[in-house]
Amino acid sequence: MLRFDVITIFPSFFGEAFDYGIMRRARAAGLIDIKTHDLRAWTADKHHTVDDRPFGGGDGMVLKAEPIFAAVADLTGSAKRQEYPKDVRVILLSPQGQVFTQALAQDLSTSASQIVLICGRYEGVDERVAEALITDEISIGDYVLSGGEPAALVVIDAIVRLAPGALGSETSATYESFSGGLLDYPQYTRPPELRGLRVPDILLTGNHSEIARWRRDQALKKTQRNRPDLLK
Repeated sequence: MLRFDVITIFPSFFGEAFDYGIMRRARAAGLIDIKTHDLRAWTADKHHTVDDRPFGGGDGMVLKAEPIFAAVADLTGSAKRQEYPKDVRVILLSPQGQVFTQALAQDLSTSASQIVLICGRYEGVDERVAEALITDEISIGDYVLSGGEPAALVVIDAIVRLAPGALGSETSATYESFSGGLLDYPQYTRPPELRGLRVPDILLTGNHSEIARWRRDQALKKTQRNRPDLLK
């Protein structure tokens, strides 16, 4: 079983997000376990303070290191990255991280038994968290979100669907976008004609070798059009 622990100051953000589709089926089958944790549970003051002003001045607030250290220690058994079991990954979600890719999702799905996700907020997280605790710093794209919670949902969803048995077909993940370095080929379903728009004739022939060749060609064309950087 793959275990996810999400550290956040807004645990209610996730609501019923894990109760639908593939994630619901994977949880019901015992393939994964997902728990959200309120960072305030690891504060020591009566106001449950999780943030403070940045040293050196500047706008906004910064998430404090102490509660995060305590949370990670409770969830993994250690507040030192070097002491984690080899199959434990502690991930900080931030705009400064490496861009999340299908290859990274595949690596996490096969190499980890526990993934702790730290959701950043405000102007960021005290850098000592990155220095001492995290194994990976991840961004889901070159833009800034209000917090790491939406990014955590993206990362969990991408990893869960790669777990053996999570998808209805064992080959579904193999032929998706990015799995082979290209975007996916176009998909069509019934009816064969709709408002003057026809399904390509090749898909109606039943000639699977020709269909495979056509799909490969279309995947190359779509990648060239939408993501030429992938072809490099």
